Amino acid sequence: MRIHLSAMVLLATATAAVAHGDEDHGKDARAVTAAAATTIGDDPRRLADGSLFLSKAQQRHLGIRTVQVRSGPLSASMELSGKVIADPETGGRVQAPFSGSVLPGPRGMPVAGRKVAKGEVLAYLRPVAGAIERGNQKAQLAELDAQLALAEGRVRRFEQLVGAVPQKEIDAARIEREALRQRRGFVAASIDSTEPLRAPASGVISASHHLLAGQLVDAREVLFEIVDPARLAVEALAYDPGIAATLQSASALAGEVALELKFVGGGRQLREQALPLLFRVATRDAPVAVGQPLKVIVRTTRGISAAAVPRQALTRVPGGTQGAGAGETALWVHTEAERFVARRVRIQVLDAANVAVIEGLRDGERVVTSGASLLSQFR
Repeated sequence: MRIHLSAMVLLATATAAVAHGDEDHGKDARAVTAAAATTIGDDPRRLADGSLFLSKAQQRHLGIRTVQVRSGPLSASMELSGKVIADPETGGRVQAPFSGSVLPGPRGMPVAGRKVAKGEVLAYLRPVAGAIERGNQKAQLAELDAQLALAEGRVRRFEQLVGAVPQKEIDAARIEREALRQRRGFVAASIDSTEPLRAPASGVISASHHLLAGQLVDAREVLFEIVDPARLAVEALAYDPGIAATLQSASALAGEVALELKFVGGGRQLREQALPLLFRVATRDAPVAVGQPLKVIVRTTRGISAAAVPRQALTRVPGGTQGAGAGETALWVHTEAERFVARRVRIQVLDAANVAVIEGLRDGERVVTSGASLLSQFR
């Protein structure tokens, strides 16, 4: 009986180890179990203290990059509201000198985006007058015709009496005849002639105000605006009148693109309790348009002690994260090889690409500069 039980035990062991044509599945099962355990252990996950576990392999896959921060003296900056404008030195505007009808130029009706040269005829403007005004012009033209006929007859008679009539009277008659001819020409031109509208600067037509051939416009109405895409400017409003004296450099943020600005000057008259400052866009082929609002960051000579980090390192973390509340501005700190902690920070703008961390970081810590937004998505 004891032998029989031993045989059964041996048979059961052999059955568990050998199956399907003597194939040994014991090693495969152990390998699958170990792989599953490894996969679960390497998955990104929140730890009990709110920090984030991320394996080295996952860090490389997500493109996580860090930088060590050091506190030091930095120049204080201010953020101003601004907008893109045409450079006053290269831009231009065409206005109607009088009420009239717009006619196409040599190249047809100008459209937005067309390149033009300084002095080029863009369109023609034919004056439009009311019935009474037009009648008065024609009556004045008829009166001038009569006066001119009398003046020409007087000159002919004087020329036949050369020697008998003083030369000064002959010269006066000729001058009067010439003046009447010029007056008649001006009046006749004001009735049916057209006035060429020329480009005051070279560049690109930024706006044509949807003009059509034959459209009636009023005097002083803006017809075309010309800008040089390579020479744009930015106007910003500063509520501190003394900022121009302490300004060192400036930059602007157009969406996600940082623009380098060159300070031109500031006015000495407030506009809506703010001082207008003028900058030129130094970045080539800047992806901005006239009228586009911008955030202008000006760096001053006033000093602060803080750590500079790239703006892209900033993120907003969900609730329950260690060191930061829901929706607060934070940075991800690389505390250990595979552990990240979100830190709530107090920042101040430094320029269009960087911010100064005034509070929330310790000197020498490593901050995530690439992939911070991806870390905030893990729950």
